[in-house]
Amino acid sequence: MARTADIAVIGGGIAGASAAAELAGEARVVLIEREARPGYHTTGRSAALYTCTYGPPGVRALSRASGPAFRAWTGPAGAPLLRPRGVLFVARDDQRAALSALESEMAGALTPITPLDARARMPLLREGYATAALWDEAASDIDVDALHQRYLRALREAGGEVLTDAEVQGVARAGDVWRVETKQGLVEAPLIVNAAGAWADEVARLAGVAPIGLTPKRRTAALIDPPGGPAGEDWPMVVDAEEGFYMKPDAGKLLISPADATPCAPCDAQPEELDVAIAVDRIERAFTVSVRRIDHKWAGLRSFVADGEPVAGFASDAPGFFWLAGQGGYGIQTAPALGRLAAALALGRPMPQDLAAAGVAPGVFAPGRPALAA
Repeated sequence: MARTADIAVIGGGIAGASAAAELAGEARVVLIEREARPGYHTTGRSAALYTCTYGPPGVRALSRASGPAFRAWTGPAGAPLLRPRGVLFVARDDQRAALSALESEMAGALTPITPLDARARMPLLREGYATAALWDEAASDIDVDALHQRYLRALREAGGEVLTDAEVQGVARAGDVWRVETKQGLVEAPLIVNAAGAWADEVARLAGVAPIGLTPKRRTAALIDPPGGPAGEDWPMVVDAEEGFYMKPDAGKLLISPADATPCAPCDAQPEELDVAIAVDRIERAFTVSVRRIDHKWAGLRSFVADGEPVAGFASDAPGFFWLAGQGGYGIQTAPALGRLAAALALGRPMPQDLAAAGVAPGVFAPGRPALAA
């Protein structure tokens, strides 16, 4: 016998979980997840940061609109979801133009500081490496798991169902209802939300819906031991002016990445040895760090469309098919606002006023926007 719902949400990562939780208060929702637990892929591998200086204009508006929720919500035992971190953008002498462009783009959100101040904030930065730096005071770490679990809990408490080990095998429209074939059986709903991350275009093809041109891109990360003992918890994240690397403290270790963005097919992404080696080389050049052992390494997929903005809205070529995809590397920090926006659009409700006040404009994320035209 088929499960029936008002809305079937495909994908249990942060995008699907946030939208499903927001929808569940007003509709019967089934959240369909291909893995044994939601968030196995990109969400579960994110070293997320909350900052309003990261991403294209629409993303920054969503991030601003998400701020009140992040500051008000708590995780286990009342712990805050955000922990102050700060981001230090550093430039070699040959990168000063890139740093200046970043400063102009952020329009006052970043503060220029001297190389001496930069080294005071991050004592591992090699003397003479950076000749210019910018400081983002407001950036904070996000407790990703606590945020994700909050949404899943809210969904269940509102009567929604989470269906795991339920890879989608077929999607078809029958009259006014979508029939979603999964490994756990058939789910029927008049409206489906395609929040399948790197697989969102694949789900669309199963449904006979035109894809939006998603490109999954692999990003590699590793944990290393800092020199001389545990990493300072008050050290900032350090980002190369041209995003050739980043490094941040993580539970006493140092999380490093070459900030790679290698296009690949949707998959269970695994780190490539070359990318790990590139990260190590760049980190050793910039910091007084000698990497003798990789404690742990992993990779995740960040999926983008042509203009880098998320996609949220109904497909023009299929009734009841709602896109929620293309969050790139911004899905965690925008989840509170994008989940609410998606729910409002899917239910045909006005956009919340606080989102509009933060500069969120739904047309920027529409599936049919000119930037996505073939």
